[in-house]
Parts: sequence; C-alpha cells; structure tokens
Amino acid sequence: MSVKRATGDVSVTVGTDLVATVEICRGPNNFFDLALIDALAGAFETLDGDPACRAIVLCSEGKHFCAGADFAGRDRGAIDGGGGGRHLYDAAVRLFETRTPVVAAVQGAAIGGGLGLALTPDFRVAAPEARFAANFARLGFHHGFGLSVTLPALVGQQHALELLYTGRRIAADEALAIGLVDEVAPLERLRERARARAVEIALSAPLAVRSIRETMRGELPARIRAATARERAEQERLQRTTDFKEGIAASAERRTPRFTGS
Repeated sequence: MSVKRATGDVSVTVGTDLVATVEICRGPNNFFDLALIDALAGAFETLDGDPACRAIVLCSEGKHFCAGADFAGRDRGAIDGGGGGRHLYDAAVRLFETRTPVVAAVQGAAIGGGLGLALTPDFRVAAPEARFAANFARLGFHHGFGLSVTLPALVGQQHALELLYTGRRIAADEALAIGLVDEVAPLERLRERARARAVEIALSAPLAVRSIRETMRGELPARIRAATARERAEQERLQRTTDFKEGIAASAERRTPRFTGS
C-alpha cells in the first residue's frame, strides 16, 4: 500500500516498489521560495531515514516543472527569510546534502532558478516539450542555485559558458545531446520513465548505492555552499544596477533589453 503525506506545497507518496514520489504542488508554474525549498529538503531528509524508500522521483504538477524563483508574487522575505536571516540558497544546500538518489521528471519550463532546481537530482527525464534556460544574463543578473558547479559538471565548461552568457533556451533534444538530461520521453509517459529509472536504482543494495553516491558526489555540498555564497553576493550587487531594472522591464514587456553597462 502506498503512503501519502504533504507538507505545504510538497506532497510525498512512498510506493511499494521502494520508490517515493515527491511532487511540487504550485502549478501551473511552480515558482519557488524559501518555504518551498525548505519543504523539499525536509521531504528528502525524511525519506533518507525511511527504509521503505531507496530512490526518489521529483516532479511537479501543472504545465511547467519550475519557472524560477517567486520574486514577483510574494514579498522579499519569502526569498531571504526577511533580510539578514536564512536565504533560499541555505535551503538549497540541504537538498545537496541528502543521501537518497533522485530522478527528476521535467515537463515544460525549467528556467533560471528552476533550471538550478532541476540539476539537483542525479538524473533527469524530460518531455519533448521541455525547455531549459539559464536566462539570468538576459535579466542583467547573475546565475544562482549552485549552477556554477552543477551546470559545467553536466555539459562541460564551454556549453555552460555559452548557456550562461547568452541565456538562450534549449529544447529537450539539444539538452539530451549535450548531457543536460539523460532521457527524453513522451509527456504521457514522463513519470513512468522517471520511475522506471528510480526502480532500477532501488533494486541495487541500498548501502552500496549510498556509499557510491557519496564517493561520486564527493565534496559537492561544500562546493555548492561556496558557489551559492558567491552567486548570492553577485546577485545582490547586480540587483542595484540600471541594467537589472532594464532586464526585468524588458522581460515584462516582452521586448529586447537595451543594456547600458550601468
């Protein structure tokens, strides 16, 4: 029998096949803030201690996997804990510290911080309709969510630089070609294929898998902590520039930004 529970906008279902499904429930866009990333990290940490879970499928309801951070819809305190306190990147580090392998099922957009979230799992299965972008530079902004570490690790330094410098969107087939995703599956079979990968992992000896994962990921949490400290500082600096204001305005008006370097 499956067991289902929910915390905030995150639901967790533990199946009889030793695979848990963790679903973000903020459709259709699934914007995130500190509370959501905390809830995700809490769900993963709880599953780390659950003997009925040996692998996790991370998915989202609605049209998009995650369209980024919720800067517009909520107050700034939802991102940084009210200023001077905990920041959502502190919660993001917790995701990287968890021990259970994760497979993401990505539909629609994984944009900006949503791309960063999509790169926290071990594997990604994408629908053909999925699209990915590190669009920060097009907003006059610095990238975040540990992409300084995770993106080049998957696609190589040159592909990472090109995606970060240009902010262009790529489709699922290109994402597969450069190693950003591991499989492309029809939308109607997306979760099925992600779960199949998770079940394959769950069939292996759990202590061995966790040991191998810890070896292969190495000092990843510490590297993410250092990277997000730099990313956050640069984001806060660039938020005070004219270019950032122009980037946000141009995005809202759906036009090409006119940056001045100020």
